[in-house]
Amino acid sequence: MYKEKEGLLPWIHKFAPRKKVGMLLLCAVSLAVLVWVLFVDKEAGQKDNSTYIESIERTNVGQSASIVQPLPPLPPTVYFKGYTLPPGNPCEGFTLPPPPADKKRTGPRPCPVCYLPVEQAIALMPDAPSFSPGISNLTYIREENLRKTEFGGSEFGGYPSLMQRNNSYDVRESMSLHCGFVRGIRPGHQTGFDIDDSDLLGMESCGGVLVASAIFGAFDLIRQPKNISEYAKKNVCFYMFVDEETEVFLRDSSELDGTMRIGLWRIVIVHNLPYDDPRRNGKVPKLLLHRLFPNARYSLWIDAKLELVVDPYQILERFLWRKNASFAISRHYRRFDVFIEAEANKAAAKFDNASIDFQVEFYKKEGLTPYSTAKLPITSDVPEGCVIVREHNPISNLFACLWFNEVDRFTPRDQISFAIVRDKIMSKTNWTVNMFLDCERRNFVVQGYHRDILEHWAPPPPPGATEIVHPPPPVVDETLQTSRNVTTSNYVTDPRKRERDRKSKRHRKVIGS
Repeated sequence: MYKEKEGLLPWIHKFAPRKKVGMLLLCAVSLAVLVWVLFVDKEAGQKDNSTYIESIERTNVGQSASIVQPLPPLPPTVYFKGYTLPPGNPCEGFTLPPPPADKKRTGPRPCPVCYLPVEQAIALMPDAPSFSPGISNLTYIREENLRKTEFGGSEFGGYPSLMQRNNSYDVRESMSLHCGFVRGIRPGHQTGFDIDDSDLLGMESCGGVLVASAIFGAFDLIRQPKNISEYAKKNVCFYMFVDEETEVFLRDSSELDGTMRIGLWRIVIVHNLPYDDPRRNGKVPKLLLHRLFPNARYSLWIDAKLELVVDPYQILERFLWRKNASFAISRHYRRFDVFIEAEANKAAAKFDNASIDFQVEFYKKEGLTPYSTAKLPITSDVPEGCVIVREHNPISNLFACLWFNEVDRFTPRDQISFAIVRDKIMSKTNWTVNMFLDCERRNFVVQGYHRDILEHWAPPPPPGATEIVHPPPPVVDETLQTSRNVTTSNYVTDPRKRERDRKSKRHRKVIGS
């Protein structure tokens, strides 16, 4: 064998240089060996690595997966962006008709509103929330040890300093601010404006559309909504907040029983009211429904003196969804200027005049100016605040909190503080309020009278009564007559009385000197 190898090697050395393939052959063999080594080593490494991963997953499932495999990217947030009605829809080109030509009727009145059928309105309810410009996360301050600073504020709303107030108008992505209920674990539980746990549980379960109202001091009568669809009766939450005084009145009048329901309304008794003024207590549910109903998407607030006569879904579609708005309120039918509104409040003795003057002067120093056409497209600085239609998204909740804080710090006349809050938020974001016509508001709510006025009216005649009793004629006090010729007359609205007036003119006396 050794001799054969000895003979082979000289032969290779003999012919390799001649053919010039010696180095080429050697390189090819070396390359083949290198590729084989790398391939085998890679397969072994992959096998070991997969064995190691499988071992980790078996021993610590759920923890190792997030380490070894990166999480997929989150899908982009989806927002409701509004819609346009299809061509040919009767509401697409709807315009208000001209006002009636009767010049004697100068007061407020309803005007036509084009609502979609209830079924269509329900079908158009957004699946996603509206975009909230400037803010996406809103939290609320809780304080146990309160200390009064500067002026205004309360134990219920806290005593935010003027610096904290200014910071709350600096709209940011994440904000924390005062918004009532500053004490206690959750709103309605040992915070002032306290509510029984059973009611709080029901309020937390309201996750869709909410209709709310309140009566404090037995000031109003409960009015039942009308023209409500069966779907709304089953899916909309109807809540009426009352104090203990109103509860006693309702039980004495046999309206309220153990079911705690009066028609569609679920009655919620509020204990430990935070304010002595019933009007200021009423601002708590009016402006802070998002705190009392943390899971509700939309709300419709109506003052107790109003009777709802249109389905809530039709109202939401008309004033929010179709306008792609998150807050809607009607403007005052006559006044558009905050300064004129303040003077009207003083003239009607709505609140202490000195407090109203102080509030207006404070806002004037902050830059509030009288309303003019220069503020267009803003159509008014004064709302008719008895109805509020809103979505509970962060920017709408921020506006409601800041509006409530002004009511808590200054006067409860929320029409005075509305514009300053709106304008400050609008200066930081492109958000605005849908201020619709007051006549449109009067289309879906019918305004009634407060209980004290109704109780002074004579009761209606019993059924079957045929005798009509007219009021006695006015008595003319002759001591008030002057030396000039005076003709006494009655100004009546009943046409039958007007006809009797014309026929009896010959019997009237003319008192001369």
